[in-house]
Amino acid sequence: MTLPARNQSKLQRAAAELERWLFDDALPLWWRTGADHAGGGFHDAIDHSGQPVVSHRRGRVQARQIYVYAAAGHLGWNGPWGEAVEHGLSFLTDSHLRADGLIRTLVAPGGASLDETATLYDQAFALLALAAARKALPDRADLEPMARRLLGELQRSRRHGPGGYVEVGEQPFQANAHMHLLEAALAWSEISNDSIWITTADEVSALALDHFIDPEGGFLREFYDHQWRPRAGDDGRLVEPGHQFEWAWLMARWGARRRHPRASAIASRLFETGLRGVDAKRGVAVNALWDDLSPRDDAARLWPQTEWLKAAVALAPGDETHALAAIQGLRKYFDSPIRGLWRDTLRADGRFRAEPAPASSFYHIVCAILVLREGRIQA
Repeated sequence: MTLPARNQSKLQRAAAELERWLFDDALPLWWRTGADHAGGGFHDAIDHSGQPVVSHRRGRVQARQIYVYAAAGHLGWNGPWGEAVEHGLSFLTDSHLRADGLIRTLVAPGGASLDETATLYDQAFALLALAAARKALPDRADLEPMARRLLGELQRSRRHGPGGYVEVGEQPFQANAHMHLLEAALAWSEISNDSIWITTADEVSALALDHFIDPEGGFLREFYDHQWRPRAGDDGRLVEPGHQFEWAWLMARWGARRRHPRASAIASRLFETGLRGVDAKRGVAVNALWDDLSPRDDAARLWPQTEWLKAAVALAPGDETHALAAIQGLRKYFDSPIRGLWRDTLRADGRFRAEPAPASSFYHIVCAILVLREGRIQA
């Protein structure tokens, strides 16, 4: 039973406001306009006049939108979330799925391949989407074999000797893709009896504890060499506040599941590092710090605000201060002429960059609202 507004805490009222925006504005708009009902799949962006930006289709966006509408069903949205999930799954499997079971990165609006590359990052999001869809659609028993085949191909072709997986491109040894692989493995471990998922989560978490997280500073870097040592030069000094928060949430979640003795303390240190990246004047988490935690990029994208919120809910469940501050920061980005859209980048001067609303942000927003609803770590 929902409490009367006068009996709700400030955080409960703020959470209810976010859900109303999600249910009444964002989810209907991104299904009505953000989905390509003629050609299939989802558009990558909507401009602030409310028109879809017709361009290429990224595999990660299709996967994220599948997750969004599966999560919408879990949250209780009474719109056509099931139809949206099936719509996304059809395009992902018909247009993005390669013969080896991996997901190609880029296709044309009609589904023709534009880039056969299969990034580790995109595979992680495909696995997360399949887990969310399997949880939402109990009749889709075909989704777990598809996910197992994908993970099996990653293990066959992308495993790295000293641990973890190799990414394609100029930064083959990075934390970010592993972070989302951990997220996907945890999601599957909650709905599957196959031990491969929790084993994968354990392996990625061990890599983070042993290599990604600086043992003295307690922060997490982004890029490494082939021995998982910080990469030389400026690349090895990059610290992203949003990823400190995101890893804090994941380590707390994995640690609770596995009863790991160090995970809670590590998560707390990551959270504290993330807070070092919050600009008090604008009330937002910035994009990047150096490894001495001084400012590196003072612009602030939308997604770090959602990760700040998730980490605050997970790591300070009895203290509403940080969660409320993160919500206050996040709300700034919803200032669009079209309700249900968002701005993506707040510049250092306090003005938003003029650009369409990227569909890729929706996953971050919905995940934060879901964590806020649950208000606890799932053990």
